[in-house]
Amino acid sequence: MGAKKKISRREFLKTTGSLAVGSAAFSMGWGIARAQPAEVKIGVIYPLSGSVAHAGKMSKDAVDLCVDYVNNKWADLPIPIGQWEGIPGLNGAKIKLIHADHRGEPDRGADLAKKLILDEKVAGICGCYHSSVTKTVSTVCERYKIPMINPESTSPDLTTRGYKWFFRATPHDRIFLRDFFEFLGLLHEGKVPGVGAIPKSELSKIGACTENTEWGAATREVIKEFAGKLGYEIVSDVSYPHESPDLTAEVRNLLGPKPDILMFASYISDAILLTKTMKEFRASAKMFWSQDVGFYQPKFMETFGKDIDGIMNRTVFSKKLFGVKPVAAHINEEFKKRSGVDFMGTSARAFTGMQAWAYVLNKAGSTDPEAIRQAAEAIEIPGKDLIVPWKGINFENEAGETNQNTWSSGLIVQYQNQEPEIIYPVDVATAKLLYPWPGLK
Repeated sequence: MGAKKKISRREFLKTTGSLAVGSAAFSMGWGIARAQPAEVKIGVIYPLSGSVAHAGKMSKDAVDLCVDYVNNKWADLPIPIGQWEGIPGLNGAKIKLIHADHRGEPDRGADLAKKLILDEKVAGICGCYHSSVTKTVSTVCERYKIPMINPESTSPDLTTRGYKWFFRATPHDRIFLRDFFEFLGLLHEGKVPGVGAIPKSELSKIGACTENTEWGAATREVIKEFAGKLGYEIVSDVSYPHESPDLTAEVRNLLGPKPDILMFASYISDAILLTKTMKEFRASAKMFWSQDVGFYQPKFMETFGKDIDGIMNRTVFSKKLFGVKPVAAHINEEFKKRSGVDFMGTSARAFTGMQAWAYVLNKAGSTDPEAIRQAAEAIEIPGKDLIVPWKGINFENEAGETNQNTWSSGLIVQYQNQEPEIIYPVDVATAKLLYPWPGLK
């Protein structure tokens, strides 16, 4: 058998970004014979109040838009859900979302999940942004045998628990951190546009700063793991309480050893406070990288303006993809009309997670939880139907993980002139790397 031709990431995106107007039908057969409902209830649990309410609102707007596409006729939408007018496999049943506000509190999230399952009789759960809340909510779903599709929580541990009823669509932090250290390797080899080879000795010292909930703690451990394996030195290792009122001591400890690379995992209020405090210290390093979230939100950009230039973020979405992903540009236009902002990593994944719910329900042809679970295990959603630059959605069990979407992938963007330019993968880069980071003055 001849060797398969290897295609570049750019060619892959062009293929998956082509407009897809085709049959909406997926193979049926999972359903159990029963009366078809007029509507299907899905519980959606996000932080709609508190310090990250803006992120919760964007996620809510995104899932609401997706359901509008599924439930109604959108003749000009170039993906199948625009033609559905309800779930075809459920005789046109409409999705009804029941929103709940977890306020960033894991225990409250668990209580809300119980209420949605026992009182509202939802067919499944979507959410929850915070990995710590996703952890408690998914435990409730597992106990009651109700499917949960998680669009955006990235703690690697969530898919290592062997849960049968939990499905994660997004890449997780191990994948994102693998990408960053691979990017460093390319930088050392001189393969990053805009700069020559940067010797490892110039970028050998890492300062890590992470919040201390489920997500931040997991990121911290994976940073240390990759750094140790690849010969980088952690010279400052700072963990701080989420929503801390003052981070002066933490910033002093982070910057004191003069790290070459600063790495962060912070929610928005912490990201803003950290950056304001680092400005007071006139922070400098050769590179500034963050795990998306706080440093990649409209509020962060508005707060710091041109000071954000040079900061790098991992993400799954960028407006710069619109040229090779036309469907993303099309849907982003409607999203911006409704929410006032463009899609970003979190909101794009929320839309994708609800889209996955629609496809799974269609494949199941039933609201029976076991039929839905089996459909989720078997689903293969092609990348051409998605707004994110993935191969698609395929929940698989491998390498100690259960129901992780192995077809997902990440990007690294860098703010340049206050725009998030793609710098990794290098074959779809939209700008040359700005190096070194200009620092905060």
